[in-house]
Amino acid sequence: MTQLALHPQSKIIRLQLRQNMVLKNLSAAQWNEFEPLLEITDYAKGETLEHQGTYSMEQYFIIDGILKRTVSNAQGKEMILRFAAESDIDTSYAAWRLKTPMPYSIRAVTRVRAAKLSMLQWAAFLERHARIKGEFELEVMRLMSEVMAHTITLHLLDAPGRVQRFMRKNTELSERLPKKELASYLNLSPETLSRLKRRGKI
Repeated sequence: MTQLALHPQSKIIRLQLRQNMVLKNLSAAQWNEFEPLLEITDYAKGETLEHQGTYSMEQYFIIDGILKRTVSNAQGKEMILRFAAESDIDTSYAAWRLKTPMPYSIRAVTRVRAAKLSMLQWAAFLERHARIKGEFELEVMRLMSEVMAHTITLHLLDAPGRVQRFMRKNTELSERLPKKELASYLNLSPETLSRLKRRGKI
């Protein structure tokens, strides 16, 4: 029996995982090979899943809740690079392939349930399934492009423009994020975010 099979909510978790952007195209045979590798883990709000600068890396498939990817400088100043919620992933695949340290941290914004496996196991699974590997690597590139676009946005758009862009691209997520987290992501104070909301800029 797999860890997932023994979970009291195994049926609903399987359904949720099969809707994940990376896992939705797995065949029945591929799923049977993949499921025994998974560990289902619950994380408290604020808990760190991966630490910037470490070499211990895992692949995450989000079942419930919201994760954030953050980077910190030597003075401890933190920047949020992206958020990810249900049916999404977070990963350190590029760093693992390049044999470099984890370039960012991954933390739980809310309570989170995720399925995870070691990057070694995930990479070995991908090597056995070329189509899944190709789709996953495209997704990793899309995520990197998304982070780059966000960083550029912080420099090029004014405060209302940054807020409007996020709302347009992440309508559902914007309703669920704590105001402090969203303000930090957009490089605003919570007061400025509230003021823009009151003025109808959101």
